[in-house]
Amino acid sequence: MTDTYSIGSLSQLAGVNVETIRYYEKVDLLPAASRASNGYRQYDGKSLERLSFIRRGRELGFTIDEIRDLLTLAHHPERPCADADRMTRAHIADIEGKIRDLQRMRRALRQVAHCAGPTAEHCKLLHALARTD
Repeated sequence: MTDTYSIGSLSQLAGVNVETIRYYEKVDLLPAASRASNGYRQYDGKSLERLSFIRRGRELGFTIDEIRDLLTLAHHPERPCADADRMTRAHIADIEGKIRDLQRMRRALRQVAHCAGPTAEHCKLLHALARTD
């Protein structure tokens, strides 16, 4: 007999919020669950595996569409890995761009931090935000 899980059990096992599971079903990332006679959703082990795959992909920052593509690749093991490699390299480039942006923001904030002015009138951050250049 195959194990079946309620949406709450699946949520706990996969480490994903119940509303997230419903959303993944709505956007066709997770197939709709079968229903028990009482109308409750019933999930199987494949749903748990797929949901765990999705969660790990999201933790790595892949978009829903990218995860959809990765799931397609995962279900076609005969296909070349080049598509996954291309997606990974593009994702790394995006992350590196975000890191550069965050470092730039950190430098800018460090320049205005620790304001010694006694009042908001002398606040370095407020002056920096009010500049028109």
